[in-house]
Amino acid sequence: MRLPTLLLSAFICTATATASAETTIRFSNDWKWEGPNAPVLLALDRGWYTEAGLDVSVDTGQGSREALPRVASGTWQMGSADINSLIKFRDQNPDIPLMAIMTIYNAPPFAIIGRKSLGVMAPKDLEGKILGAPAPDGAYAQWKAFVKANDIDASKVTIENVGFPVREPMLAAGKVDAITGYSFSSFINLKAKGVGEEDISLILMREHGLDLYGNVIIVNPDFAKANPDAVKAFVAVTVRAYLETAKDPAAAVKHVLNHNDVAREEVELERLQMALAQNIITDEVRANGFGGVDMERLERSIDQIADTYEFTNRPMASDVFDPQYLPPDADRMVP
Repeated sequence: MRLPTLLLSAFICTATATASAETTIRFSNDWKWEGPNAPVLLALDRGWYTEAGLDVSVDTGQGSREALPRVASGTWQMGSADINSLIKFRDQNPDIPLMAIMTIYNAPPFAIIGRKSLGVMAPKDLEGKILGAPAPDGAYAQWKAFVKANDIDASKVTIENVGFPVREPMLAAGKVDAITGYSFSSFINLKAKGVGEEDISLILMREHGLDLYGNVIIVNPDFAKANPDAVKAFVAVTVRAYLETAKDPAAAVKHVLNHNDVAREEVELERLQMALAQNIITDEVRANGFGGVDMERLERSIDQIADTYEFTNRPMASDVFDPQYLPPDADRMVP
């Protein structure tokens, strides 16, 4: 056992010792159970949350913004949500101090996914094309900033509001020329619909002008205030699960199959491996550890959001992310 693992176990035990033995946490995922969600399911199935004195239940979601009102209401105590949508939520709801406490996607999977055969290979290629974009989609929420960063004439792009279930089928059928989505989900789903990998153009927003973070774990402020040690225990276990998943994705992805009857192991493993390589275990995470943020970078991302969004009660980085619940830095390093 590595020393950081011993230290992390000690951190969990310390938090657990002062937390309620049966602290209930209802967790809202951002989407259905897919490969990138394996760490939470791994920790749940192996009883790690229970060992930490937590009674954790998990629910699926309908997009990376849905957890915001769910957790703000207190019906769910914690959840996974897009931090950029959280920033706007804090602006629109200044009296609700909803906070991010752990980063999942150091680099967001926001992408424009096109087909080369339909003439979409670069951002400017979207002009004169139809873009399928679900209104609640976290990637579509960045559209205006993406347009500005890439000098796209948005008046030449037709936006069609499509539902999540038909997004990839419509692109596969050529009914739209491109879609917004999470890179690892749309890429895999398109291949499953018969689109050849060589025909798929993956335009990652982080590689085209947007220096943003992605999904984070959020917590209800009243719950965090009343149960700080339970929140620390949940985060410590979840960090442990992500580091374990990074070491052995093939073993971790099997837990997705326990919670998604229609999931295919090889598909979800590929999706998980894409997320780990592109979004979760980045160079920044390898250098600084998993789960935290660079506050200066987060402040810059708020500046970038302000380029296309008019703030009324602009939050600061410290209003959005609270690092106090994270394990010590040494316990968050990638093995």
